[in-house]
Order: sequence, then structure tokens, then C-alpha cells
Amino acid sequence: TGLVNHVTSLEDLLPTARKIIGKIGKKGPLAIEKVIECANAAFDEETDGFELEIEGFAELFETADFKEGTTAFLEKRHAEFKGQ
Repeated sequence: TGLVNHVTSLEDLLPTARKIIGKIGKKGPLAIEKVIECANAAFDEETDGFELEIEGFAELFETADFKEGTTAFLEKRHAEFKGQ
């Protein structure tokens, strides 16, 4: 995906945003939290965003949600994340 993933009219803005948020909301809550943390690091001159991303991935790699996501992918089913 590129820098711009969606272009919409003003009338369709809220429904489009809700649809995207709905998709994101089905992902692992711990992963969503880390993505937001890494994105916010772009505004902190004292934080190395790349290092934060590497550390975040390492932390998530050890979670039950990571194992569930991997297993669900291999079993071709939707993951049931629990935030653990």
C-alpha cells in the first residue's frame, strides 16, 4: 500500500472511516497499541521509531495473540484475539 490508501467525498468520509476502523478493530489489540505507539514516535525527537518498532515486534512475538494469529492464518480461519 502507498501513502494514500483511500480518497473519498466529504459525504462518504464518515462511513469510509468507520469501515476502516471496523477492519482495524478486528486485529490484535496489543498489536494495534504498538502500531499507535510507533506512529506517535514520529513526533518525539528523542525516540528512535525504528528501534521502538523492533522492540515492539519482539515483545508481541511472545504473546498468546501472536500465536493465535499465526495459528489462525495457517488454519485459514479468523483469529480470536484476547489481548494477551
